[in-house]
Amino acid sequence: MGVFFSSISGILIIIGLIAVGYGLSALGWFDDKSTRLIAKIVTQVALPAYMISTITKDFTAKKLIKLLPDLGVPVLSMTILIFISIILIKVLKIDPKHKGLFSSMFFNSNTVFVGLPVNMALFGEKSLPYVLVYYMANTTFFWTLGTYLIQMDGEIKGHFKLKTTLKKVFSPPLLGFIIGLILVMLHIQLPKFLMSDFQYLGGLTIPLSMIFIGISIYNAGLKNVSFHKDNLAILFGRFLCAPLLMAGLFLFIPATPLMKQVFIVQAAMPVMTNAPVVANLYHADSDYAAIMVTETTLLSLIVVPIIMTIIK
Repeated sequence: MGVFFSSISGILIIIGLIAVGYGLSALGWFDDKSTRLIAKIVTQVALPAYMISTITKDFTAKKLIKLLPDLGVPVLSMTILIFISIILIKVLKIDPKHKGLFSSMFFNSNTVFVGLPVNMALFGEKSLPYVLVYYMANTTFFWTLGTYLIQMDGEIKGHFKLKTTLKKVFSPPLLGFIIGLILVMLHIQLPKFLMSDFQYLGGLTIPLSMIFIGISIYNAGLKNVSFHKDNLAILFGRFLCAPLLMAGLFLFIPATPLMKQVFIVQAAMPVMTNAPVVANLYHADSDYAAIMVTETTLLSLIVVPIIMTIIK
């Protein structure tokens, strides 16, 4: 029973932080300008710092090299999920203004804010390397293809420009991620005061993201939390398609029991919490993204114990 409550504690924390954002919005603390400012702080300041701090703290060059082959499993899984999402967009006739968001939320999961505490509770510290491997793949996919797709939802389609496209792909969070990898691989240690700055700034990522989601939910209205086809298809992707696909891949790919368990749990996590922030930043439908984060996070309270029972 203790493991059960520990496994969902990360989800309850997120719901609590979302409630803070929702409550403060109800009190009139935020306007459009301040909401957009929060989105900028998260994506352009806090997240890059979080990437540098996390990678340099939790990885060594030897560990990176050893774990590198394992990256292929989540990469393959997410690649297949992308194609499944494209098929579903056409078959289900997903709202055109949601196409990019739909695909991004379908193949990306909340691997750190929920995935990390859940895996640590279920399997202990020995799960951390596999959690971070999945996180590396998930982060790269989200801040390249995922972010690009979300941006396409919020912009008027125009001519392809290589410079503009590269600028979109190499977003500040991904650059922070790359810098972290370079520092580790080259054995470069930054001054302690600088690393402390990165850690403090990175610490803003989770609370500000959750508060932003609460604001977005308030603006969207809880009455809009519904289960129409666009929403149900995301729930299908997150909680059925992704974990079943991952489990299916392990029928053909040899792996340790712990790696299988961690990857399956990571695949079944809620929608990436940064999706609404990025959607707001690029004028896509952040309300839809916020609602999906909320629905998937709430349903995780049911899904996580079920998965825990099956794979333990």
